[in-house]
Amino acid sequence: MSFLAPWFLLGGLAVAAPLVFHLIRRTTRERTPFGSLMFLFPTPPRITRRSRLEHLILLVLRCVAICLLAVGFGRPFLKKTVASPPAPGSARRIVLLVDTSASMRRANLWAQARARAESILRSVSSADQVALFAFDRQVRPLVTFEQWNAAPGGERAALALGKLAANPPGWSGTRLGDALITAAEALADSSGKASASAGRLILLTDLQEGSHLEPLQGYEWPRGVELSVEALKPGRSSNASLQWMAEAGDSGAKGAASLRVRVGNAADSRREQFQVGWARPGGGFVGESKTLYVPPGQSRVVALPTPSAGDPVDRVVLRGDDEDFDDTVFAVAAETARLKVLYLGAEAEQDPKQPLYFLRRAFQETRRQVVQVLAHSPTAALGAAEARDALLFIVADPLPGETCDAIRVQLAAGKTALVVLKSTALASTLAGLLGLDRVSLEETRPDSYAMLAQIDFRHPLFAPFADPRFSDFTRVHFWKYRRLDPAAIPGARVVAGFDSGAPALLEVPAGKGRVLVLTSGWQPADSQLALSTKFVPLLYSILEQSGAPDPAPAQYRVGDVVPLPSLAVGERSAAVLRLPDGSQAELAAGQTNFSQTTMPGIYTVVSAQPARRFAVNLDPAESRTLPLSVDELERMGAPVSRQGPAAAYEVRRKIRLENAELESRQKLWRWFAVTALGVLLFETWLAGRTGRRLAVQGGATS
Repeated sequence: MSFLAPWFLLGGLAVAAPLVFHLIRRTTRERTPFGSLMFLFPTPPRITRRSRLEHLILLVLRCVAICLLAVGFGRPFLKKTVASPPAPGSARRIVLLVDTSASMRRANLWAQARARAESILRSVSSADQVALFAFDRQVRPLVTFEQWNAAPGGERAALALGKLAANPPGWSGTRLGDALITAAEALADSSGKASASAGRLILLTDLQEGSHLEPLQGYEWPRGVELSVEALKPGRSSNASLQWMAEAGDSGAKGAASLRVRVGNAADSRREQFQVGWARPGGGFVGESKTLYVPPGQSRVVALPTPSAGDPVDRVVLRGDDEDFDDTVFAVAAETARLKVLYLGAEAEQDPKQPLYFLRRAFQETRRQVVQVLAHSPTAALGAAEARDALLFIVADPLPGETCDAIRVQLAAGKTALVVLKSTALASTLAGLLGLDRVSLEETRPDSYAMLAQIDFRHPLFAPFADPRFSDFTRVHFWKYRRLDPAAIPGARVVAGFDSGAPALLEVPAGKGRVLVLTSGWQPADSQLALSTKFVPLLYSILEQSGAPDPAPAQYRVGDVVPLPSLAVGERSAAVLRLPDGSQAELAAGQTNFSQTTMPGIYTVVSAQPARRFAVNLDPAESRTLPLSVDELERMGAPVSRQGPAAAYEVRRKIRLENAELESRQKLWRWFAVTALGVLLFETWLAGRTGRRLAVQGGATS
C-alpha cells in the first residue's frame, strides 16, 4: 500500500493522547464533612488504582480511531502493474556500448560497469531488441540483434552478461569516437530506415580525457539515434603515469646510453612524491632509484642510465602511486640498422678533391642506423653477393659491360643507382645502365656559375626542402656540368634543372627500380654542393627513396602491428614469438607483420637467429584519466540525452500524476473514514454504558 500524502501519517502520533488521559489521576470534586484531624498524623497519599490504565477496551477503540483517521487523511492507494502487450512498433532498439580499455582496470570501474549493464539488461522488456558491443582500440560485437532475438526471452540477459564477463578490460587505448560511430551505424541499420525513434545508444565508460574523440568531428549523427552516457567514477582519483620518451643521443655519436622517462601526476592527485628506477619482474629496484617530487597537474623528465649487459632488467617502474596500471615501462636495446652503399669510383678515399671523400663524411654512424660506404674499383668484377647486399649504387667512373649488367639486375629488383657525371666519359656507362644504344653528353662551363632554378619540390627527393625556410638553393653554385637531352631518354623526368634550362637531376625508371642522374659532381672542382647544408639531407633523401627501411621504433604500443622484415621467414616456415605472459604465437608462413600485441611487455621472436626482442607499452593517452565533460560529446555533434533536474522533475511529476489517478479511482480513504466513524460510535456507546454502570455502583456503595 502506498500513500499520496504520507505526511498525514504523522497524525498517528496522536494515539498517545488516550494513553495520557487514562494515566492522569482524577481528583474528586465531592466534599465529605469530617471531624477534627488534629489528633491524626499526616501521611503521603497512597497510589491507588486510578494511576493505572483502566477500561482497556475503550483505550484500544480510541487509539484505533485515531490511526484510521491518520491513514485515511494520508490518501492510501494500491499500486497495480498492468502487463499489457506492447503496441505494434513500440519495441525499442538499444545498443549497450561498454568500455574495455586499459583505463577501465582502475579501482572498481569494471565492477561498476558490469553492475550497471546487468541493471539495464534486466530492465528491458521482452519486445525490446538489444545489442552489446565492447570497445577499446577496436569495436567488438559481443551480442548482435540477431543473437538477442534468437535467444529465449528468459535467457537473453544472462547470455549478454556472460559475454560481457568473458571480455574484461584489456591493455589497449580508448578510441571512443570510432566506437560511437560504429555503434550508431549499427543502430541505424537495424531500424531498416531512418525514423524519429531509431533507437537508443547507452555508453558505459569512465570518459577519460585520452578517449580520442577526433573521428566525431564532421560526422553526421544518424537521425533518431539518442545517446545516453553512464559515466563511471573510480573509488580513488589519484593517478601518476610513467611514459617512455626517447633515448638520449639517438642521432649523435655512440656513448653512454640512457633512457628518458616522463613521470606525470594527475591534477586531482593526492600524492606528490614518487620513486622511479629499473626493476626486475616482481622484484624491487635494481641499483639506485630516483626520488621525484611531482606536484598535481605537472610532470617531470628523468634520465636513467641503461644497466650494464650483465643486469637482465627490461623495465622501469614507478612506486608511490595508487593506480599501478600505467606505472611500468618496458625497454629493450634499440636495434641498429646496417645499410650498405656501394661506390664505384677510382679515386683515393682520402683525397679531399674527390666525391668519395665527402660521401664518407656525409653518412654519420648513430645508435639507430649505420650506413657503410663500400668503395669498389670500377675495373674489378662485381660479385653477386656484393651487389645483392648493396642498397644504393653510386657510379662515378666508367664501368665495364659486365658490371652494368649486374647492376641492371638489381635495378630490376627495385634498387636505385645514382650516376654522378664527373665527365663525359660516363656516357657509355649511363647508356648501359639505361639499356640504350648511346647517350650524348656535352661538357658545359657557364660564364660565372650555374644555379638550381627549376626544382620539383613535390618529388619525394626534394620534399624535405619544400618548406620555405629550406627551399633556397641559390647559394649552391655549379662551376661546370654535362648537358644531355632528356627527350632522348624514354621515361626520363627532370627533378631539378639549372637556370640555363639544362637538367641537373633526372629520374629514369629501370624495372622496379630507377636510375638517378646528377649532371654535375659535388666535389669542389664541379660545384659547391658538398660544402652546402643541402648535401647531407639530399643524400639521406636519396637513401630513403632507395628503399632504406626506417629505423625500427624503440617501442610499440598495445595494438600496434609490428613489421618483422629482418626475420628469415621463408615460404614454408613460420615465425614463433614468445609473449610477455609466457605463451607462444605463430605467424603463418610468408607473413612478416605481427598484430597480436595485446599486452604490454617484452616480445621475443624465438625463431629468428639471433632472437629478436621488442617492447610494447601502454598508450600514453590512457594515463590521462581526468574525467571528460559530457559537453565535449555534444560539441562534437553527439545528441546526448541529459537526465538533468528538469528531466528528473518531469519523471517525478509523471509518477505523481499516475499515483493521484490511482488514488482517485480507488478512494480507499472513504473506507478508512467510515470504519473510524463506526469505531467512534461504538466507543461512545460503550463509554456511556460503562459510565452508567459505574454510577449505579457508586450509589449503591454510598
